[in-house]
Amino acid sequence: MSEPLYRPSLGSAVYYKDPFAALDWLERAFGFERQMVITDNDGQLGHSEMRFGDSYLMVCREWSENAASPASIGGKNTQSVHVQLRDGIDEHCARARAAGAVITREPEDQFYGDRVYAARDPEGHVWSFGQTVRTVSREEAERVSGLKIEGWV
Repeated sequence: MSEPLYRPSLGSAVYYKDPFAALDWLERAFGFERQMVITDNDGQLGHSEMRFGDSYLMVCREWSENAASPASIGGKNTQSVHVQLRDGIDEHCARARAAGAVITREPEDQFYGDRVYAARDPEGHVWSFGQTVRTVSREEAERVSGLKIEGWV
């Protein structure tokens, strides 16, 4: 008997007009890896999962009026996916740009110790990527930002 497929506690599903092109692009641009792709008898995508580190992403087709790509609704996003990298954020940004991502926020160090950039994929989904580049205490983050922060561990 085979082991069941491991899934982390939280994953995300992202809808595309052309999910097969999205699978290819997400591999090329962001380094995601296909874990599973299920097609129906008509060759349409039924389900897919991609991995990145210890997380997973479901790439889906538009299958109902409530499941749409930003490309189908005037470029609007109702969510953004954030991916935390262990290292190489500037190289990751360059890879995404070379694959055609529109970089909407260039890599920049943040007051809380992460370096972050954001990108838009070919169908308009917004992605952000971060990498912790230095350890910052809550007190330092509050002092530098001027914000009151609760829950910082």
